[in-house]
Amino acid sequence: MTDVAAPGDSTDARWKRLPLIWQLRRSVGLQRGMLIAGIILCILFIIAAIFAPLLTPYSFNQLRDESGPFPRQAPPSSEHIWGTTVGGFDVYSRVIWGAQTAITVVICAVLFSIFIGVLLGLVSGYIGGWLDRILVMIADAIYAFPSLLLAIVMSIIISGGESSFWGGILAAAISITVVFVPQYFRVVRAETVRLKSEAFVESAQVIGTGTSRILFRHVLRNATRSLPLIVTLNASEAILTLAGLGFLGFGIVPTAAAEWGYDLNRALADAASGIWWTGVYPGAAIVLLVMGVTLVGESLNDLSDPRLRVRRRAKIKTDRKAVGP
Repeated sequence: MTDVAAPGDSTDARWKRLPLIWQLRRSVGLQRGMLIAGIILCILFIIAAIFAPLLTPYSFNQLRDESGPFPRQAPPSSEHIWGTTVGGFDVYSRVIWGAQTAITVVICAVLFSIFIGVLLGLVSGYIGGWLDRILVMIADAIYAFPSLLLAIVMSIIISGGESSFWGGILAAAISITVVFVPQYFRVVRAETVRLKSEAFVESAQVIGTGTSRILFRHVLRNATRSLPLIVTLNASEAILTLAGLGFLGFGIVPTAAAEWGYDLNRALADAASGIWWTGVYPGAAIVLLVMGVTLVGESLNDLSDPRLRVRRRAKIKTDRKAVGP
């Protein structure tokens, strides 16, 4: 008698193919530990960003409560568990609200970069000719420019170095976008150049399919398979670029949003006086978030490498033979 598949089997199969779930099922050993650790760190910061108003006793720019003004450079206490800054801000509240700023800027920068870079890469690689040469030349020129310096220049052009909350976030996101667009452009262009000579693209051309349909229906899906790896690696660079802009004074003003780079800059003078809490916590937040994103990116990169997959399968088979039936 033939077994009949249960109604939930297809749903279960789709669930197992979801991003990160599929990678988790394929990972083993240290690689799985790195991926899980990275996912946990990223989820913690995302939760902090979403629920910042509920997790913090004060706002990011609050300097007083009903009992009076906050003390300046106060050590950790029951009222301020991570102490206060030289400006009188609560360090714990600034760090949690800073996660919201960092996550928002990273998401905006990555989405802008993917949209612009993928679109230009598809058009440049498929059409070719003088347009391709011009776009490649511009991308190479931008890519050769120091990324942080380019972000500083763009931040000054867009907002004069300081802005409101959404204005500053968009300025920082656009500044980082300009840095990342050439990377997506080069990857997608190279894949498009390779794919346009494939049989399925030539068949679509023969039957009279339009250029836009070929690009977005046939080429796009195959040309963007490696983008998730680039996204995770670029996200960590975006966090550092945002912190660098804030540290150098070209980020968001402190009364508009909490930003870890700015807080680190203000904590420089405190370190010489033994006031450690104003710099340790925002610095640790930057390190942990970058570490989480990097662990996820490196794990995905290892899982996408066919040589590493072959070695892992060979090791599993060897271990099973050693254990025996």
